[in-house]
Amino acid sequence: MELALDAIDVAGLMTVAAAAGWVDAVVGGGGLLLIPALLLSFPQLSPAVALGTNKLTAITGTAVAAVTYARRTKLPRSVAVPAALLAVPAAGCGALAASEVPADWFRPVVMALLVAVAVFVAMRPKFGALQDTDIVTRRRRLTAIAIAGCGIGFYDGVFGPGTGTFLILVFTGLLSLEFLQSSALAKMVNVGTNLGALIVFALQGQVLWLLGAAMAVCNVVGAAVGARTALRRGSGFVRIVLIVAVTGMVLKLGFDQFG
Repeated sequence: MELALDAIDVAGLMTVAAAAGWVDAVVGGGGLLLIPALLLSFPQLSPAVALGTNKLTAITGTAVAAVTYARRTKLPRSVAVPAALLAVPAAGCGALAASEVPADWFRPVVMALLVAVAVFVAMRPKFGALQDTDIVTRRRRLTAIAIAGCGIGFYDGVFGPGTGTFLILVFTGLLSLEFLQSSALAKMVNVGTNLGALIVFALQGQVLWLLGAAMAVCNVVGAAVGARTALRRGSGFVRIVLIVAVTGMVLKLGFDQFG
């Protein structure tokens, strides 16, 4: 597919890609910035092409954020590695189903879940503030792996908004991690979900490689800054950004559903 690109379109997409990388690195949700920007800039794009191109852009920034976190945060690799590996085929299956499942089916459920997340986090100031791994059992670790790798992995392939947020909530709730550690762990799993979906979209010819690669450069810059900001500011900062991002996601999904 050939696209007519002008300087304003390019500058706008590069800026949005950097912002999406920052948001993704801290709490997730960058796709809600980048996918609408693609569709607004190029109305002729199909949603599948926008999703596929977004995955190409997002996987680079997410990988950089994951490496940055891994170098400076102690992560439970016994959870991170199997969850990330499971996420690859799960997200691939989700991407295969993406064209068959109407987005209208997901939006109301996701909006309700995100509202519940925002209320829960806002009402529980100690949630995600302290780590207490002593209470984590083997069953809880396996449950976290299954939900994150299979359930959320499939969801990211078929729809996607809020994937990072849901991963953070699962890891914080089941593994009793701080928000910062949960965000770091979420990035590693998110690399797997992006990879699985990208493979399927690429095989279907639904990726704009040159545009996606150009946006990836800015996405990497945004992700690197976002990860370093979160590491420097700590779990309290991640908690605030989480609430703000969830509120923004609910408003965006509500506009898409009813606007």
